[in-house]
Amino acid sequence: MRRLPGITVVTALAVLASVAPAQAARPGGRPAPWTPSPLSGTSTPSGTATATAGTRARSGRQAAFTKAARTYGVPQSVLLAVSYLESRWEGHGGRPSVSAGYGPMHLVDGRAAPGRPHGAGEDPRGDETRPRVIAVPSVVKERPRDTLRRASELTGLPPDRLREDASANIMGGAALLADYRRRAGGGPRDDPAGWYEAVARYPGTRERGAAGEDASLSFADEVYATIRAGAARVTDDGERVALPATPDLPTPPAPPAPSTPFAPSAPSTPPSVSPASSPASLAAFARPAPAEPSRPSEPRAPLPLERRASPSEPPSASPTPTPTPVPTPAPSPVKKIAMVPAPGPDCPKNVSCEWLPAAYERLPGGGYGNHDRSDGPREIDYIVIHDGETSYDAMTRLVKDPTYLSWHFTIRSADGHIAQHLRARDIGWHAGNWYVNSRSIGLEHEGYLAKGGAWYTEAMYLASARLVRHLAAKYDIPLDRAHILGHDNVPGTTPETVGGMHEDPGPYWDWAHYFELLGRPLRASGGDAARSVLIRPDYGTNRPGFTGCGGGCRDLGAASVWLRTRPSATAPLVKDIGKHPTGDSTYSVYDHAARASTGQRYALAERRGDWTAIWYLGQKAWFHDPAAAPTSVRTSGPLVTPRPGRSPVKVYGRAYPQKPAYPKSVPAQALTPLQYSIPAGQAYSSGPATRGSYLRAASFDPSEHRVVTGDARYRQIQFGHRIMFVRASDVRSVTG
Repeated sequence: MRRLPGITVVTALAVLASVAPAQAARPGGRPAPWTPSPLSGTSTPSGTATATAGTRARSGRQAAFTKAARTYGVPQSVLLAVSYLESRWEGHGGRPSVSAGYGPMHLVDGRAAPGRPHGAGEDPRGDETRPRVIAVPSVVKERPRDTLRRASELTGLPPDRLREDASANIMGGAALLADYRRRAGGGPRDDPAGWYEAVARYPGTRERGAAGEDASLSFADEVYATIRAGAARVTDDGERVALPATPDLPTPPAPPAPSTPFAPSAPSTPPSVSPASSPASLAAFARPAPAEPSRPSEPRAPLPLERRASPSEPPSASPTPTPTPVPTPAPSPVKKIAMVPAPGPDCPKNVSCEWLPAAYERLPGGGYGNHDRSDGPREIDYIVIHDGETSYDAMTRLVKDPTYLSWHFTIRSADGHIAQHLRARDIGWHAGNWYVNSRSIGLEHEGYLAKGGAWYTEAMYLASARLVRHLAAKYDIPLDRAHILGHDNVPGTTPETVGGMHEDPGPYWDWAHYFELLGRPLRASGGDAARSVLIRPDYGTNRPGFTGCGGGCRDLGAASVWLRTRPSATAPLVKDIGKHPTGDSTYSVYDHAARASTGQRYALAERRGDWTAIWYLGQKAWFHDPAAAPTSVRTSGPLVTPRPGRSPVKVYGRAYPQKPAYPKSVPAQALTPLQYSIPAGQAYSSGPATRGSYLRAASFDPSEHRVVTGDARYRQIQFGHRIMFVRASDVRSVTG
């Protein structure tokens, strides 16, 4: 077995298991109603004999894909790749996505209501000198294509079955693809390249104008890139599902843009079902994986839009056109953002992206919204990952409301389409900490924190990772967990705000997979002598057992580990006096008080048997770390510890200058320490060092903004689950 970025590829895979007989056809060509077998858990047409032992052996998710592909004549590689991009082959326990999609094929219930976005009652600006508590405005939901009920019409299965039964859901997705393929036409039905148009139709975005067209083609390119690379993973039913690599798959032709919306045909029109594929034909898809690349951490690139070739010419016959160069300012000795905006969104070329500007307006009664403009350079140190707790449609409408908050990019779950709302040089109100806001770019993703990663799709992970890599390279942002933050890693600004800081994207964001796609896999370094540990549980098998998920999440894999007061599974969780001033830490999915997340680096405090201790929030915290199933790796990196005579060291939520640095025109900001401190003898992993700075941006006119920089220096540290700051004069560096 070998690993490509974010994808485990099977180097040799036997011809897929023999498949169940094709369904008996009804008059008119429609398959017979399909029901799960009570003995095997797999699927058989109603009216057939009781499942045999051979059928039981073919049960499970891989067999469901095989059967659905044969039943509707869809190449299995196409069906598997579409599902991988939509759900990573997960059923999510019947929980809906933010856009009301269900199951491994993300069948969308067009009648469902959108989720409620976060934001009510918080101060997204995070500046107590000009507090801004917002109300969440109502939005009108754009009704999506109801693929759930269309799949019900095509298969004869009730919508509830398609929502809750993963095998039925896969059958419904295959029926939809076959229906799209029948109406779009194409080459031979058993040729995956002939399904490009059907695949492009699948996310339901192609009929939404130019942006939807671009998004659908980008999604289809990702599907075919996945077929070329192959994929394999263990799904939520405990079964390993594999898509063998097909590296020499021909480039599909680009489909014409639709002149009219692609409306579904009448319900009475039966689907076209082709004869079942033979085992010999399936052998064509079980090809060996390509040779190991020179940089195994490099994410595979999708087929660029400009490289689609016609059926009569090879891919190499269509060279990539040279883009028109964009003028850039002269280089600066510090990281600065160009003052002249680029034409179009600031996205990499291999994603689907559009410009949907956020509102910038004066408000009645004074004030303005919903961000701060900048006409000068801005240093960018962080990219903050959020989830929106509502649909892409709702988020892109809300960001146009000047009374709401703002962020830079929104990424859609179904196909990875990106909308940019702010130029990088402008300041979004998204993180609840003005210091972080003024030095960061904010990315909102469709998703639900408390629904087991429903739905952080592969399409979204890929697009997000490509965007972050592009931004990090352009603005000189290191690709590590000290600079690529979750909203849950942003600290409170004062003791009063600590308890209310947000927890998204939560423990179900797969940081290890994300950093593989970023080309910076989270690995050990420094050997046994290293004095730091990197939290690195196996996402699929690490099951912390959270509460408060609504639909149940005790058996779901996650990226976090519990931290306890002693090396024992029965010991209490460590205490966070900021999150719980008078109570104990909890096991809620919304409570980060006593857990560490994948990719975070902590100073090693002790090892005892199967347990590892780290320094965390001023105390020793233990997590289960057995050698047989480790949840951390040793790593090296800078550490800081209190200087003699300086302990306990004060901890801050922002790195502001000291009072003498402020001119008379700018009110001095209070240097308010948080409720934590660092005792003597403890050590914490150290991130970047920085001079104290404060951006005063309290005017609609950006020419009146002022940046105050002082002489005081700070060190960023990983103190608890969140980053925090200490004065450099209070600590000394030690070898990590």
